[in-house]
Amino acid sequence: MQTLREFYEYRELLKTNVRKDIRGRYKGSILGMLWSFINPLLQVFVYYLVFPYLMRGSMENFLVFLITAFFPWNFFLASINGATGCIKANAGIIKKVYFPRKILILSQVISNLINFFFAVPIILIFVVIFQIPLTWNLIFLPLIAVVEALLCYGCGLILSAINVYVQDVENLVQFFLNLLFYGTPIIYSLDMFPSGSMLYFLVSHNPMTLLMNCYRNVMMYGTMPEWGSLAVLLLISFVLIMIGNWVFDKLQKGFAEEL
Repeated sequence: MQTLREFYEYRELLKTNVRKDIRGRYKGSILGMLWSFINPLLQVFVYYLVFPYLMRGSMENFLVFLITAFFPWNFFLASINGATGCIKANAGIIKKVYFPRKILILSQVISNLINFFFAVPIILIFVVIFQIPLTWNLIFLPLIAVVEALLCYGCGLILSAINVYVQDVENLVQFFLNLLFYGTPIIYSLDMFPSGSMLYFLVSHNPMTLLMNCYRNVMMYGTMPEWGSLAVLLLISFVLIMIGNWVFDKLQKGFAEEL
C-alpha cells in the first residue's frame, strides 16, 4: 500500500519517465517508433523462412501462429531487459534526488506495454489477411497484457535490485531469456513432443507457455483465454511482486554507494 501511495504521489514523474522511455528508445532514428513493429516482423519472417519444414508443413497459418506469440514475447523481453538495467542507467539522478526508485521499473514495463498495444493492430491485420475470423473474445486481450505486465514488474524488481550489486546479472538474464525463448512454443508447437515425455512436461508447465496460449486463444483461435492458466499467472505475478518488493526494499538502501 505504501508503494501504491508513492506511485500516486509521484504520478507526474511516472508519466514523464514513460514518455521519456518511449521517445528516447528511437531518438535520432528516421523511422522512430516504427522500429517497434519492424524489428519483430523481420525476426518473424526470418523464422518463417528458416523453419519451412519444421512447422509450416503440418500447421495451417504458421505465420499467424508466429506473430501472435512473437509480439507478446517481445513485450516480455524488452520489459525484462529494460527493468534489469534501469537503476544503473539512472545512477546520476538516484545519487542526487529522492524519488521512489520502483518508478523506474514500472515506467519500463508501462512503456513496453504501450508499445505492445500499438503493435496489436499489426497482429490483427495479419489475422484478417489469413482470413481468420476475429471474435468478441478480443476484449480479453488487455487483461492478458496486464497480467503479463505484472509478471514483468515482479521480475524487474528483483533483477534490477540485484543487478546493482552483482555485475554478471545482465549477462545471466540474457542467457536465461534465450533459454526461455526456446523453451516456450513460439516458433514451434507443443504437439511436437510426445505427451508423456519430459520435454512436454517442462514446456507445458512453463509460465510463458500458459501466457502464449492465452494470447493465441483470443487472437488466433477466437476462444476465451484459459482462465485457469491466467489465474496461475496472476498468482505467480503477485508472489513475484511481494518477493520483489521485499528484495528491492532491502537492497535499495545501498544503491547510492554501489552505483
